[in-house]
Amino acid sequence: MRGWLTLTLGLLAVVVGAVWTVQGLGYVDGSLMSDERLWAVVGPLLVLAGLVLLWRGLRARRLP
Repeated sequence: MRGWLTLTLGLLAVVVGAVWTVQGLGYVDGSLMSDERLWAVVGPLLVLAGLVLLWRGLRARRLP
């Protein structure tokens, strides 16, 4: 079960970051985050952090 927590947190960060990016760019209406430049910047940063966590989790699972 090595690396599962890191993989789960990484996947969650990628999904949430993608949603924030799309909202920040104004493609999703009905939210306070819609069309706000802050979320269009924070979202990709969270996606990048999530990808790093995914990479670390996959590495931890492959190492003996």
